[in-house]
Amino acid sequence: MLCLQSCVFFFYRLFPKLSNAIRPFHPVLSVLDTTCCVGAPLALNIKSVVSPFGATIVLLVTMFHLSAFLSGYFLTGSVFRNAPDSKALQRTLSYETGMQSSLLALALATKPLFGNCWPLPPLGASLKRTGVNFFQDPLVGIPPAISTVVMSLMGFTLVMIWSNEKELSI
Repeated sequence: MLCLQSCVFFFYRLFPKLSNAIRPFHPVLSVLDTTCCVGAPLALNIKSVVSPFGATIVLLVTMFHLSAFLSGYFLTGSVFRNAPDSKALQRTLSYETGMQSSLLALALATKPLFGNCWPLPPLGASLKRTGVNFFQDPLVGIPPAISTVVMSLMGFTLVMIWSNEKELSI
């Protein structure tokens, strides 16, 4: 991830005109990328997603993210109540705790390994991909995929609510 961020940083530094030209398309590309990452495990396991198993996962994931948003907000408020910008700090930390990295969990759940040995192959072994996944059960990708959708919707909703409050107070 750090390598990717460094590459993006240098791209922006080396090609500022091109970077500014494609900047308006970043949100659309981000949504398209997330949709592809989330859609694949859900499409492969559609019967499980629309079953009671899927409803249970949606409920658990929603409660997880809701508790993360709320605890981030209220714990920050109790610890930093005397700070001059406590509201902004509460909102920032609430957003950061609620927006847990579900895509990372999805990547780990569906990540192919190199060979059948973990964590390192034997000396002299080739690093050819064999298609062996970290988890053999394909259902393991469903919770992080659903979590990504729920996390994004909840985070977006909070940002919209807070931006409307800011506009009303101005």
